[in-house]
Amino acid sequence: MGKSEKIETRGIVELDINGRITNLIEKPTKDETQSRLASVVFYVFSRETLDSLPDFLRNSTTPDSKSFGNYLSRLISENKCSFHGLKIPTRFSLIGRNVGLAEYQELITFFNNKKLDTENPQKYTARTYARVGLMGNPSDGFYGKTIALSIKNFWASATIQESASLNLIPHPLNDPTSFGSMADLHAISCREGYFGGLRLLQATCKAFYSYCRRNGIVLSRKNFTLSYDTNIPRQVGLAGSSAIVTSTLKCLMNFFNLTENDLPKPKRASLALDVETSELFIQAGLQDRVVQTYEGLVDMDFAKDLVEKQGYGHYENLKVKVLPTLFLVYCPNPSDSGKIHSTVKHRWLSEDKEVIEGMNNFRNFTTEARVAIEAEHWSCLQKLMDKNFEQRRILYGDACLGDDNLKLISIAKEHGASAKFSGSGGAIVGLLLEESKEDQMKRAFQKSGFVYIRIIPHFPEAYP
Repeated sequence: MGKSEKIETRGIVELDINGRITNLIEKPTKDETQSRLASVVFYVFSRETLDSLPDFLRNSTTPDSKSFGNYLSRLISENKCSFHGLKIPTRFSLIGRNVGLAEYQELITFFNNKKLDTENPQKYTARTYARVGLMGNPSDGFYGKTIALSIKNFWASATIQESASLNLIPHPLNDPTSFGSMADLHAISCREGYFGGLRLLQATCKAFYSYCRRNGIVLSRKNFTLSYDTNIPRQVGLAGSSAIVTSTLKCLMNFFNLTENDLPKPKRASLALDVETSELFIQAGLQDRVVQTYEGLVDMDFAKDLVEKQGYGHYENLKVKVLPTLFLVYCPNPSDSGKIHSTVKHRWLSEDKEVIEGMNNFRNFTTEARVAIEAEHWSCLQKLMDKNFEQRRILYGDACLGDDNLKLISIAKEHGASAKFSGSGGAIVGLLLEESKEDQMKRAFQKSGFVYIRIIPHFPEAYP
């Protein structure tokens, strides 16, 4: 219902977590329900259900009690009939006893004659920021626990606008189809690979549509043009792909007028993961999608019992007044970051004791890191970052981590900084308490061909 509407004027429904209507209260008072989900005038009944209608009419003693709202309320509360609601694509205004066939015909004529404004289409752009894993990763893919931070330094965006047909626009750099020469094709393919962002847009649209169908959300029949842009470095573990997916989901929600009730943040993060794992078979975990959906500094618990029970973990924005100066360093020409998980995942599925113990250690590091962050004990956080990296090194081994990644850590430690992988490899996030050493450390990284950046944390406007 709209903010100005009163629940006393409508039939109000209450839903369970699966979208099933558990109760319908006809014109309730504020004390009777907290729900603001209004029942509409369309009901679809099976023949078996309608058999109870004559009995309802006989037992209804007043004209006002002989309403579909009261009938539906009785079916749900007394007969325990199973009802599910559909979200219709527009706010329905044809309600009341004075509404008849003429009013419906007028509404149909209005929408049939409505023309698309092709000269001044309204655009909506959604931005999603890169993230760094401060603690616990890669345990998010193993029912672990992590803390991650959104950063303003890099982002991906998606832009949507209404159009006559549905169009997905290739990115000129990431999805090239025209080249100056074979040499250009070779160079771009070596640098960018063969998988740009266009497949992410298409897979997100497909997954979004499937989600709406499963959850009784009827999308309006209108088309759009969707494009994307990004400056997040590729394949260095900064969640570039998931940033594109998350931005696209934001655009689709805005375009089709979906709210947080329709696609809550926990489910939105899981849907973003499904886009990559189920649709595109990309190996990934929940951490990136969660922090990019919630934004800011996020504590995430992916305990198995939670995930299996509700389909997602426990996520919480951490309330912090200050963070230490953090830095990010990455390789300008990395290898595929997804390969780093391969052997450990297999060992974990085989219940390898060393891997199970290691993932439990990551959980403990994360719990301790939260305490350190909230108490502003940065030296403690430094030690935990070192422990996080060493545990990862034990599990994966130097050959799997790679020379460039190990060199990044080595240079940081040589200058008194603590550092760990920001994601799955190709970049590190570090903490240097002696800021007087920063310039010297920065030059050392740059001399070795790495890119050094001071992190700018991103906190959403509505941050608690």
